[in-house]
Amino acid sequence: MQSSLTEALREHTRELHTRVERSGFMRALLRGQIDRPSYCVLLRNLREIYLALESGLARHAQSRAIAPVHLPGLARSAALARDLGALHGPDWPVAIAVLPAADAYVQRLHELADGDPQFLVAHAYVRYLGDMSGGQLVRKVVQGSLRLDGAVGADFYDFGSPEEAAELARSFRVGLDAIPIDAQGIAALVREARRAFCLHEELFAQIQAQRCAGATPASPAIAVRD
Repeated sequence: MQSSLTEALREHTRELHTRVERSGFMRALLRGQIDRPSYCVLLRNLREIYLALESGLARHAQSRAIAPVHLPGLARSAALARDLGALHGPDWPVAIAVLPAADAYVQRLHELADGDPQFLVAHAYVRYLGDMSGGQLVRKVVQGSLRLDGAVGADFYDFGSPEEAAELARSFRVGLDAIPIDAQGIAALVREARRAFCLHEELFAQIQAQRCAGATPASPAIAVRD
């Protein structure tokens, strides 16, 4: 019996998911050991990834492969911009560097949007379900370690009430399994989801290296993307 797309993605990315969660940067983040500048570097780079992902999903929102999971309530790019403004200030687009790993990730998302948009679903799975599940734990840790005042600086993790967030996650999973796809297509999406985890792993490694080196996030050579 063929596994559902959701089951296949969960089963065949589990070990990579665990490996990325145990990376140096994520361990420090979950232990409340990340300072505000390093956290802003994370948000800045995630913003680039979400802009590329969400523009691709919107571009192909009417396709049978994407329509079931194109849920407006999932979008994170605007929330990331608000958090960066609150935590860093209005100059974040030019003051915080976009790292090579994020640029590589964005390039991959643009390639998919231009040629194989159905594979954007794999990246949506990796990002959005993580944001709605483990991201809620990260939110509490970040609010405590950075001494945030309520929701200020934590919009990224806000999907509404717990009931609304649960319904959004349920709708996304239902949408995944409503995508018309065969076994070969599922296998291809699993490979792309595994690639997504590896791209995240490289990004977190670069942020950790910058953090350990004590490097400033400022970079006047970075082009403004807003």
